[in-house]
Amino acid sequence: MVTTFWRSLFCCLFVALAFAADHGNQYSGQRREADRVTGLPGQPPVKFRHYAGYVKLRPSDGKALFYWFFEAQETPSQKPLVLWLNGGPGCSSVGFGAAQELGPFLVGDKGQLKLNKFSWNKVANILFVESPIGVGYSYSNDTQDLHKLGDGVTAIDSYAFLIQWFKRFPHFKSHDFYIAGESYAGHYVPQLAELIYDSNRKTKKDSYINLKGFMIGNAVINDLTDTSGMVDYAWSHAIISDQLYNGILKACDFKQDNQTVNCNIQVRGFLEAYSEIDIYSIYSPICLTDYYGTRKSLSPKLAVAPRLLTMHDQWHKLPSGYDPCTEDFVAKYFNREDVQKALHANITRLSYPYTLCSTVITKWNDSASTVLPIIQKLQNAGLRIWIYSGDTDGRVPVTSTRYSINKMGLKIKEEWRAWFHKHQVAGWIQIYEGGLTFATMRGAGHQVPMYAPDQSLSLFTHFLSAQTLPSSRF
Repeated sequence: MVTTFWRSLFCCLFVALAFAADHGNQYSGQRREADRVTGLPGQPPVKFRHYAGYVKLRPSDGKALFYWFFEAQETPSQKPLVLWLNGGPGCSSVGFGAAQELGPFLVGDKGQLKLNKFSWNKVANILFVESPIGVGYSYSNDTQDLHKLGDGVTAIDSYAFLIQWFKRFPHFKSHDFYIAGESYAGHYVPQLAELIYDSNRKTKKDSYINLKGFMIGNAVINDLTDTSGMVDYAWSHAIISDQLYNGILKACDFKQDNQTVNCNIQVRGFLEAYSEIDIYSIYSPICLTDYYGTRKSLSPKLAVAPRLLTMHDQWHKLPSGYDPCTEDFVAKYFNREDVQKALHANITRLSYPYTLCSTVITKWNDSASTVLPIIQKLQNAGLRIWIYSGDTDGRVPVTSTRYSINKMGLKIKEEWRAWFHKHQVAGWIQIYEGGLTFATMRGAGHQVPMYAPDQSLSLFTHFLSAQTLPSSRF
């Protein structure tokens, strides 16, 4: 009789759990299907599915991050999942990464969407997230949250987003997971990867994220070398004079937050040297008119600030793209009501327009002076880590990245050499003991996938497969 009782109890419990699991799966499926994007204005027909919408981070707060997710063009069930993050801090992964760089739809000058032949969803499922709150369509119901932002909050909120997103897309939970990003995402990506790695070691199975590695490009990773490399790059590329270069070296101690009056004068000269060109792509043309046809006033893209040349003091300045007016096309597109409706965006009717870099984030409370210890920690833990650099970027130039990597004191496994794509030199590469790979992209600016789309897809594909980049033309 006791046996019968326990059998009945076990049977009831099993049925209850099965019902709960089925109900949860049904709910996540309904929520996922509600995010399915159909009828996006200007979109060409495609066979892959894409989804967009909001993920609320926690029941206890009013934060919600906006995402746009593209399944791989073929066999998405067999492809890895990659989270892409743009930097700033405060710039949109949707407005930059998805719409101008590596997404399948690139915004044209007349509001049409053009298929990107070199979209990264050819080889992976790609997830774009506007992070932190205040960026793009992402928001909080509590405006005080906008004054509490920094590296730490961004990592915690991005992790919370992923936990909730996987509940909506549980069939991607077992996929190999990677993070990629550029610029100030040199902070975001390693910090989020560290949080995932540490959480995985103590989390329950249902919160485990199958993190395998990360890739960052033209990345802010170490303040001191980022700054010195920026000055050296400008001099070596004939943008500043010998006199100005030597003046900066003599007057400025970039270990200090507060600079002398003479240093401020020297840096002002540095900024003026870049005022007529695009610091993010020194050989590209600049946009002379906005999308209304009004002539733009030309001014330095960087403002003199207490921490003169560090990215987080310049978060509100827009990086330029290969088509020098692309940013205007994108901003106009994402401000359209029909576009927002199709993307399930701006459901709370934000009080400000969509901008590629946030106009409502006015304070960044914490920014690590270096993330090199995190990179070394995660490399030692066995994660795959690649760092790449477009070599015509003056803002986070290849010199800065080389200086920063050298700071880690890693032993070289494979010496500096050219790598090839379609029989031409695509850049140069060096591989270190422990697996860290550094690759340059010849002729590319700050946003590498925009300037060198074909080569960047090759780089990304080799990263995912852990294959070294080609060492010969044929």
